[in-house]
Amino acid sequence: MSNQTAPKLLAEFIGTFSFVFIGAGAAAIIGSGAGLAGMGAIAFAHGLAIMAFAFAYGSVSGGHFNPAVTVGVLLAGAMRTGEAVGYIVTQLIAGIIAALLLRVVLGGTATGLGTPTLANDLALGATTLTITPLAGFVIEAVLAFFLVTVVLSTAVAGRAGNLAPLAIGMTLTFNIITGGALTGADFNPAISLGPMVATGNFNNVWLYMIAPIVGAVVAVLVHKGLARLARQSPTAAAPLSTPAE
Repeated sequence: MSNQTAPKLLAEFIGTFSFVFIGAGAAAIIGSGAGLAGMGAIAFAHGLAIMAFAFAYGSVSGGHFNPAVTVGVLLAGAMRTGEAVGYIVTQLIAGIIAALLLRVVLGGTATGLGTPTLANDLALGATTLTITPLAGFVIEAVLAFFLVTVVLSTAVAGRAGNLAPLAIGMTLTFNIITGGALTGADFNPAISLGPMVATGNFNNVWLYMIAPIVGAVVAVLVHKGLARLARQSPTAAAPLSTPAE
């Protein structure tokens, strides 16, 4: 491991560990049945955590803390394959260790430790809603698309300057407010796998591992397509000269 890689992996480990411990911990403590106020608190816990550690470690590792984000950055050509593999392995290990620590401090797995689940007979006004695995896959992929799009357009492209972590944290927050009651709104294999390992509950693990990656791939395709269109846009036409009298 090079002297340049070690601090990046350590930053990704600490950031992902903190994100999972705080985010999954908030979901475990507040619970999924706390209504909109509870879901808002869970959303802000995730958003503030990612924002704080992106500010802290963005200049070191880029502040990914999510394998889907790392895949997006890799496919966008902003990092090397070997480095991306190191990031993803580190993120998954950090998520598992954070969830195992949550199991210790919360006295077991009765709270679910923030393990994501698909909604079943969710009350929505006068009707109820059950999310199928296919619908859940689409939701998780779309939420990951939003996140990776914001990361590529702010942190990677440099358009938001030092405010990129704020944009990323806001995206986490509105994603979870919208999708939290439907799928758990993880859109992050690290924050999904950790609680699953700690609880032994691997229901729909394929969905939570693959959907965010699919969303990231689509985000990269759109990002590159928009960049190509911007380069091909014609320049403003020069004003017509006034005929000589």
